[in-house]
Amino acid sequence: DNDPERLSEAVDAARYACGGATVTGDTVDLLDLKSTRDWAAHIEKDFGRVDGLVHLVGGWRGSETFTKTSLDDWDFLELLLIRTVQHTSLAFHEALQRSERGRYVLISAAGATTPTAGNAAYASAKAAAEAWTLAMADYFRKAGGPEGPTSAAAILVVKALVHDAMRADRPNAKFAGFTDVKDLAEAIVDVWSKPAAEVNGNRLWLTEKP
Repeated sequence: DNDPERLSEAVDAARYACGGATVTGDTVDLLDLKSTRDWAAHIEKDFGRVDGLVHLVGGWRGSETFTKTSLDDWDFLELLLIRTVQHTSLAFHEALQRSERGRYVLISAAGATTPTAGNAAYASAKAAAEAWTLAMADYFRKAGGPEGPTSAAAILVVKALVHDAMRADRPNAKFAGFTDVKDLAEAIVDVWSKPAAEVNGNRLWLTEKP
C-alpha cells in the first residue's frame, strides 16, 4: 500500500482472517521504478524466492458520453492501471522466472474487451495493461524453451467486485455479473494449482464472457 495506516489495518485483518498466518506489509511507490525494483530485490533476499505477484490496483473514471471524455482521466488511469503493471512486471519478472512456480496475475475488467462510450479511458487503460501482461507471458514461454514455461502471467477478468459490506449498504442491489471478492481469492489460488502452460498468456473469465 502507499498509506501506512491503511496498510497496518489490512495486515492485521489478514492475520486474523488467516489464523495467525505470517503476513507482512510494505509501503511502496509503484509509480517509481527504482522503488519497485528495490522492493522486489529485498523480498527475494528476505524470503529466498518470489512465487507470485497479484496486481490489483484500483481506480476508475468515466464520463456520461464519449464526447465528454476528459483526457485528464486518461492521464490519471494511465499511471494507476498501466504504469504500475509495467513497473511491477519489470521489477519481478526475473525473480518469478527463477521460482519453480512463479505467477504474475493481473486483475482486469470485462470493459477492456467490450468498451462502452463513457468508459473509453478506463477500458483503454485496462486493455493496455492486458497487452503488457501478455507480452510478459510470451517472455515466460520463450524462457521455458521446448519443455514449456515454468512460470506464467495470467489475466483474471471481472466485471466488477462486490463484498459483504457493499451488499449490506445496498440490500436491494443485484450486483449482476459482479464477482465476490471471496470467489476472486479462490480463483487467484487456482492459478497456482494449474500447470504454468495451462494459464500462461490466458484470460480467465470470472464473469460472463461476451
